[in-house]
Amino acid sequence: KCRTGALDIVFVIDSSRSVRPFEFETMRRFMMDIIGNLDVGPNATRVGVIQYSSQVQNIFSLKTFFTRADMEKAINSIIPLAQGTMTGLAIQYAMNVAFTTQEGARPLHKKIPRIAIIVTDGRPQDRVTEVATQARNAGIEIYAVGIQRADMNSLRAMASPPLEEHVFLVESFELIQQFGKQFQDKLCGVDMCVEQEHGCQHSCVSTPGSFYCECNPGYRLNVDGKTCSSIDMCADGRHGCQHQCVSARGSYSCRCRAGYYLNQDKRSCTMIDYCSFGNHSCQHECVSIPNGHYCRCHSGFTLQPDSRSCRATDLCNGVDHGCEFKCVSTEGSYRCMCPEGQQLQADGKACSKCGAGHVDLVMVIDGSKSVRPQNFELVKQFVNRIVDLLEVSPHGTRVGLVQYSSRVRTEFPLNKYHSADEIKKAVMEVEYMEKGTMTGLALKHMVEHSFSELEGARPLSHNVPRIGLVFTDGRSQDDISEWARRAKESGIIMFAVGVGKAVEEELRAIASDPVEQHFSYSADFTTMTHLVENFKLNICPEEGKGEMEIRSPCECEALVQFQTNTVAILQSLTEKNILWARSLAQMTARLEDLEKQIANKK
Repeated sequence: KCRTGALDIVFVIDSSRSVRPFEFETMRRFMMDIIGNLDVGPNATRVGVIQYSSQVQNIFSLKTFFTRADMEKAINSIIPLAQGTMTGLAIQYAMNVAFTTQEGARPLHKKIPRIAIIVTDGRPQDRVTEVATQARNAGIEIYAVGIQRADMNSLRAMASPPLEEHVFLVESFELIQQFGKQFQDKLCGVDMCVEQEHGCQHSCVSTPGSFYCECNPGYRLNVDGKTCSSIDMCADGRHGCQHQCVSARGSYSCRCRAGYYLNQDKRSCTMIDYCSFGNHSCQHECVSIPNGHYCRCHSGFTLQPDSRSCRATDLCNGVDHGCEFKCVSTEGSYRCMCPEGQQLQADGKACSKCGAGHVDLVMVIDGSKSVRPQNFELVKQFVNRIVDLLEVSPHGTRVGLVQYSSRVRTEFPLNKYHSADEIKKAVMEVEYMEKGTMTGLALKHMVEHSFSELEGARPLSHNVPRIGLVFTDGRSQDDISEWARRAKESGIIMFAVGVGKAVEEELRAIASDPVEQHFSYSADFTTMTHLVENFKLNICPEEGKGEMEIRSPCECEALVQFQTNTVAILQSLTEKNILWARSLAQMTARLEDLEKQIANKK
């Protein structure tokens, strides 16, 4: 076998029409004889084959096969192209494709020789001198083998120097097999690592007519090209150690920080679970940390000075309890309370909603460009917080929604939805309009359309309060005074909510009297929660009783009830005065008796 060391060899075979079928068979035999004497393999010699005529065809690349049997099978299946002789094109393909790392060539820094063996029988039909020079300059060593009718000048233009060792002319195809043995000796040469003192510290690698030194894994070759130095395997950062890398001669190992142990992959680390030892004595929870552990108490408890036991804390002051009215701490917990006359809701935090005061509520929200999409989502959440305050039903509170910018759009009228869940879902599906701020136009739309019986407002004779809530973040681009006045004159109770750059003068013009109770302002969209509470305090008083008629306090039954209540109060006061008088008489009698006793002693 040829002991040259690793090579990257590409056969460039002429299959033009001048090569007759039986002649092409001898070229197959030539290639297989040379391959048969090479030490082929992924880390030894790699072989590729291309054929050319008027075009170039890749038979197999340097990365395709690594056994002689596979290579011979592929060579035997070649079908000649039988066209022109574009040798320059073939050399260009070998340089730009066949000898690239993508096709299996080893990188140049590995110093593995790249050898092209060009076999042709005629004169090239394209230029070869320039492209062959480029190929040689790219590090490709070219052997030019001409057969029978080949042009010697073209062979010399293609081959690497010295020409006497790289240019061969065979008189006929019958002689190429015999030539193959001579060429193999030329290619293989002698094993320079054996024939002379190479001086390599670790290992010597033979190449045709030369050699080079290599180092063992974990070492690098010094500038003298012969001796080796150990590599700090941790320095390149590719060791994969999670915590610490420890270098050894030609190797490394991973090590974990204190309080951790090395996993089976010998790279990652896991913290030692000190709590699992079972000796922590924590009353509630044990929490492991590097080099130890600490005790933690359940929510509502405080760790005591012994760092192990826990004691209940005042949760009302320590957590966000969410109670609407009042929080009362209990042992390790808390409960919410409501003011007298109100009941705690199912969530255990909220108090009675505005169930007694049924209203027709239309909310008019600003969808102008200045609001911005992310803030418009906060506005929708604000609307739904208000809906949560209300008892929504066809005979209870009805809710409608209007959005405005440069134009006005009814998102849904008062008679569209009959439950809070339906309304909240519809609110979240509202699309942001953007553009201008025509607040006056929105007020006009609200007065003329939103509170019409056609859109679900109940007749004025039913005494159901009509409430309009206008939400805006900036100055209106049209006049608001006329339609704000008309809204209030038509019996609509107007609330104005402003955020950011909203103008106070406009908010006050929209709001009903007393103005201070009907307009609110927040400097930022993210701090609007208190506005909901303000609105609740103003809307929840019993301003309406659904569709029940409001009775005059001057009617007979009302007067009788008033009189009955007054008499009861006076009677209670009288009874208290009688008791007080009796107590005073008893105390006076006792004082008189005491004075007599003192006088007798004297």
